[in-house]
Amino acid sequence: MKILLIQPSGAIHRFRVGSFPKSLRYAPLTITTLAALVPPDVEAQVEVVDEGVQLVDFEARPDLVGITIITGTSKRGYAIADHFRRRGIPVVIGGVHATLTPDEAAQHADCVVTGFGEETWPQLLRDFKAGKMQKRYAAFRPPSFKGYPHARRDLLKKDGYVTTATVWATRGCLNECDFCSIPATWGQSFYRRPPEDVCAEIAALPGNEFILVDPSPMEDPPYAKDLFREVRKLGKKWFGLSTTKIGKDPELMKIVGESGCKGLLIGFESVNQMSIGDIGKDHNTVGFYLDLVKQMHDHGIGCQACFVFGLDEDRLDVFKRTVDFCDRAHVDLPRFSTYTPFPGTAAFRKLDAQKRIITYDWGLYDVEHVVVEPMRMTSDQLRDGLHWAWNQAYRPASIARRLLGSRTSTLFAIPLNLGYRAYAQRLPEMSDRVLLDDVNEGIPAA
Repeated sequence: MKILLIQPSGAIHRFRVGSFPKSLRYAPLTITTLAALVPPDVEAQVEVVDEGVQLVDFEARPDLVGITIITGTSKRGYAIADHFRRRGIPVVIGGVHATLTPDEAAQHADCVVTGFGEETWPQLLRDFKAGKMQKRYAAFRPPSFKGYPHARRDLLKKDGYVTTATVWATRGCLNECDFCSIPATWGQSFYRRPPEDVCAEIAALPGNEFILVDPSPMEDPPYAKDLFREVRKLGKKWFGLSTTKIGKDPELMKIVGESGCKGLLIGFESVNQMSIGDIGKDHNTVGFYLDLVKQMHDHGIGCQACFVFGLDEDRLDVFKRTVDFCDRAHVDLPRFSTYTPFPGTAAFRKLDAQKRIITYDWGLYDVEHVVVEPMRMTSDQLRDGLHWAWNQAYRPASIARRLLGSRTSTLFAIPLNLGYRAYAQRLPEMSDRVLLDDVNEGIPAA
């Protein structure tokens, strides 16, 4: 049996089309994990394609195509699925967006997988081999994560990434931010792999650096402390994610720094405390941000701070105030996005009821395009302010000021800043029309 696993990409991030440079790309885990979960008795030959770094062979003739989608890539995923189905090749669709909108996904697939795939995916493949694949497979009770198979990184186009050394330790989140699809998909649940299993996989990864892709491995501080004490013994440098809660636990911050952490992505979201309250991110305190960044730098940890524009309390001064904060705090890597109500989220329910969603075209739900009518500015002002913030924050003078003030290692920060500078300069080219016209790019006409 030949299985083709595809991770589609929107125009901004797609190979040869978008504006996302290699210095910002690390290997995905979904398709390589699915490849690892193929049971030996199925006797399958598996190929994986990440559209961020390579082209899909639309003339390929696998026995089965599997496509994983998030909201921003769903239209592209559906177009790919439709192409293979027209050629008589069965298609399975899964992923976060399929879990949130299974009936929609079913219009483009022979089978839809929702929830955890660790047990349903192997069962689906056995059923397919026996000629009795079902139309739906669902699993919302977590499997055992002990002895979890290592991702099939050997199948990746390795030269397309800055690193293929990506790994996970936890799933889910205990917070309930209104725009986030994680609680919409999994609820306020948090799942953990045994620390010894995680460290065994990290030890087997090539090189001396890795990326921990978990949305917030710090949500369970005792678990995180045990995990990162073990990670320290490996002597590797790593990058990951956290919430601002790490700054409230000095012991955890110290252990994370000593474990080799060189950078954390944290959702600051806004420099306006009223906006923070509106999105349900009550653990964020704007007045604490400067101290948090300083703590991170004191422990040798770079800060990638993420901000959302277009929240209900945002006024036109929010763009300059945010960029000024990033300069003043010496944020190593600022990132900016627009308020995007993914389906199934509290934000979607609120804005849909208020009739403020201006498009339901999922191809624009990449967090860099305006899809809602802001409360206190126009949609054009939000778009222009977003582009201004990106370009202002990544001026050479701003990069130099932030990195010199950071005092953390510039070995990684300089190429990352230059990567985001290139991204920021090209972002205005990725207009709504470009994205919407692009969904069938490269796909042979019917």
